[in-house]
Amino acid sequence: MSTHNAYYIPHKATWPIIGTVGLFITLAGFANYLNGSSIGPGMMVLGLLVFIFMLTGWFTLQSLESEYGMYNTQVGISYRMGMMWFIFSEVMFFAVFFGALWYTRNLSVPWLAEGETGKILHQGFEAVWPTNGPGHLIDGKPTPDGEFEAMGAWGLAFLNTLILLSSGVTCTWAHHGLLAGKRQQLIQGLIATVGLGFLFVGLQAYEYHEAYSEMGLTLGTGIYGSTFFMLTGFHGFHVCVGAIMLSTVLFRSWRGHFKPENHFAFEAAAWYWHFVDVVWLGLFVFVYLL
Repeated sequence: MSTHNAYYIPHKATWPIIGTVGLFITLAGFANYLNGSSIGPGMMVLGLLVFIFMLTGWFTLQSLESEYGMYNTQVGISYRMGMMWFIFSEVMFFAVFFGALWYTRNLSVPWLAEGETGKILHQGFEAVWPTNGPGHLIDGKPTPDGEFEAMGAWGLAFLNTLILLSSGVTCTWAHHGLLAGKRQQLIQGLIATVGLGFLFVGLQAYEYHEAYSEMGLTLGTGIYGSTFFMLTGFHGFHVCVGAIMLSTVLFRSWRGHFKPENHFAFEAAAWYWHFVDVVWLGLFVFVYLL
């Protein structure tokens, strides 16, 4: 058995470096935006375009290697293990944010309202959720710029929940079509899934616009505003990444790629998409409902 047949060793890749540069520019732009710099939004868009370019190039390289028959069973196992560990890291990522939300709501906010020290430091503060924190209180009353409206659960949030759950169903339907050799079902299911994914992102962007322009709810609206946008914003970013992955799978399906016995690229994207669905259910319950 030749070395190539034993295990495929990829050549030196520059895509991880390009992806790192794109993420760095995006985060630098976000930091500038938070500090009121006019270059912030432009940097964020540029960084995201670089990141999308990286995803496109890297996915293209991987698909060509797969179609040329350069992978064997052991490589497939490695890919599966890598994707499992990646999703596990994402679970831990969101667990930290859910933990921060729980700590804030159940421990730190009540502590601020208890005892003599709390009364001296933050007179008039009440342990209620959602809260803008003690900073917006003067003589126990909210200042005009501290007033805000909490995000409701039964408007766009509930609609987005239905959309994302429906996208999970269409993704599974597409997978069954692939396993049965029904390529039209595969393509139609993927079109529906990608469309629903980007519709979710569009509605979330509209929700953010309403929060900033009509509800007084921003990243600067105390601990409630920061945890709300932190959790939903990172989830929205993950939905974008998942939709891009599924778009790549859709394009490859149009090109005739994937067979019932060899389609891990589809499986990896589907695993990630179902993970995004589950995380959103947690967000809907703990951020919007409770």
